[in-house]
Amino acid sequence: MSTQKNCKGIKIENVGLKFGKTEVLKGVNLEIQPGEFFAFLGPSGSGKSTLLRAIAGFGPTPSGNILIGDQEVTHLPPWKRNVGMVFQSYALWPHMTVRKNIAFGLEERKIPKDQVQQRVDEALELVDLLPLAERRPSELSGGQQQRIALARTVVVEPQVLLLDEPLSNLDANLRVQMRRDILSLQRKLGLTTIFVTHDQEEANTTADRMAVLSEGVIQQIGKPMDLYDSPNNRFVAAFLGSANILDGEIKISDSKPVFISNQGLELSIQHQATGNGSLVFRPQNTRILHNDANQNDMILNGKVIYREFLGSLVRYGVDVKGHLMAVDELHSIGGKHIDEGAEISLGVAMDQTVIVYS
Repeated sequence: MSTQKNCKGIKIENVGLKFGKTEVLKGVNLEIQPGEFFAFLGPSGSGKSTLLRAIAGFGPTPSGNILIGDQEVTHLPPWKRNVGMVFQSYALWPHMTVRKNIAFGLEERKIPKDQVQQRVDEALELVDLLPLAERRPSELSGGQQQRIALARTVVVEPQVLLLDEPLSNLDANLRVQMRRDILSLQRKLGLTTIFVTHDQEEANTTADRMAVLSEGVIQQIGKPMDLYDSPNNRFVAAFLGSANILDGEIKISDSKPVFISNQGLELSIQHQATGNGSLVFRPQNTRILHNDANQNDMILNGKVIYREFLGSLVRYGVDVKGHLMAVDELHSIGGKHIDEGAEISLGVAMDQTVIVYS
C-alpha cells in the first residue's frame, strides 16, 4: 500500500453536545495538523470518546463546526466523511477469513476485483499477516485481531484514522508492542490519526501532541513532555503522572516569594507570582537528603509513613506537617532502604517546581 497523500487536517470549532440535560462537550476548539498523531487523553467520562465519535459522525449531531480539510462535515453521515475508525472491540466478522474481513469495505465500494486483491495483499503485508490470510479471527491472538482491524480500516485509504482505545483489551506486554506497531504504521502511511486513551503511557509514547480533557472541556493541548513539565492547571498536574501538590498562597516576605500551604507549611520559592495557587513537584524530583542540601533546594522535614517497592523504583510516603509527599529513589541490587517511621529530610530543587492555578 502506497503512502497516503490525501490525509487532511481537522478543525473543531466551538463544538458542544448534550445527552438530555447533561453537557458532555462544552465549547471544544481544536486544530489537528495533516499527518499528525494526536491523542485525546482523560479519565472515564471526560468526553474524549464522545468527541472522537462526533468527528466520525456517530451519535447525535453536535453544535458548532467540524471540518476535515476544507470540508464541513458536521451534518454529514459517517460514510461520507472518508474517515476510518478502529473500535475497542475490533468489530470483526467472525465467519469471514482475515482476507474477507479486510476486503469487505472495498467490495462495498464496488472496487474492481483485481484492485481489491492487490490492495488487500498490500494491507496484509503492511501488518505482517499475509501468511494468516485464510484463517478466521477466532484462530488468531488479540494482537493479530487488532492488526486485522487496522488493515481493514487503512485499506480503504481514509483521510483520517480514528482509534478508540484500541489497546484496552490486550495484556500489558502486548499493548507495548501494539502501540509501537500502530505508530510505525501511522508513520509509513502519513495518516492524520487521533488516538483516544485513558492510559498516559500510551499517549506519551505515541502522540506528537495531545489534548487533556475533563468534564467535556479541553484543559490543555501540547506535546506530552511539555504538558508533563508545565501543566497549566491543577487537574493537568494531578492527572499526568504522580505529583506532589500543595494548595496554598504565594506571598512576598522580606522582598522574596514564599509559599504558605493551607496547613501552614512555609517554603521559600523562586516564582514571582502572588495569590492563591498550588505548588507542584514530582516524586522523582524529590530527593532524600543523605548529605548536605544544594543551595537552591527547598528543604522539607518529615517522617516515612510507608515504603513501596515498584521494581525499578522504591517509593516512600513522607508526612511533612500533614502533607503526604511521594519520593522516588532508584532501586539497585544491595541498595539500602529507609525504614518506616524514620525521620528524614527532603530536598526539592526550586527549578523543578511549578505553580498552577485551578
